[in-house]
Parts: sequence; structure tokens; C-alpha cells
Amino acid sequence: MTTRPEIATEANWLTGLAAAALFAVLAAVFLGANLPSATGFPGPGSITASIGYAMFNMGDLAAHESEQFLVAFEIIDVVLVAALVGAVMLARREEGSVRGALTDGGRNIRRTLDDDEGGDD
Repeated sequence: MTTRPEIATEANWLTGLAAAALFAVLAAVFLGANLPSATGFPGPGSITASIGYAMFNMGDLAAHESEQFLVAFEIIDVVLVAALVGAVMLARREEGSVRGALTDGGRNIRRTLDDDEGGDD
């Protein structure tokens, strides 16, 4: 069960002030920058269709030139996302499990032993 978050009134105000100052500096830099206008893709044609043609190695039908390694990039992307999800699932602790008891550094076992010793006196 989760609890409602509480506002920390004695929080470090200096950190918040520093974050607001950093935001103001970055906003001034980006708003004051003299950036050229976006060029976009040359010529008519659908960039989405060109990406689809590139994925299925039909580059001669594409309206825009594309890289040849698009499918390999997408496969690596899916594998890395699957690895990240697997790592999160393996690292998740479950209440009452043996893995949870072993990975908490023995805090719960120590608390139980301390409670038992305190009750005998």
C-alpha cells in the first residue's frame, strides 16, 4: 500500500533556488540563440513510407535516401529494451520471498532477533 506524499517543509531551499536559476539561464540562452530555420527533407514524398521501404530493403521505391542498417538498428533496440525490462524484473523485491530476505542485508532478520531478545527480559 502506498501512502500520500507529504510536503517537506524543511527541505533544502537552496537546491530549489539553484534549479530555478539554472532554468532561467538555460531559457535565456535558448531564447537568445540565433538558430537557422529548419531545412526539412528535400523534395516531395513521404518520409514514413521511405522508412518502411528501407526496413524491407526496397530502397529503390523510397522517395528519400536512407541508411542500410535500419533493420539492424531496430533489432538492437528491441533486444536492449528487453534486457532492460528483464533487469528491472530481476531486481524487483517481493515481500516475504527468500530473495527479499537475502537481499535486504538481514535487516528484517536482525529486527526479528532484536524483538525476541527484548521480549524475554
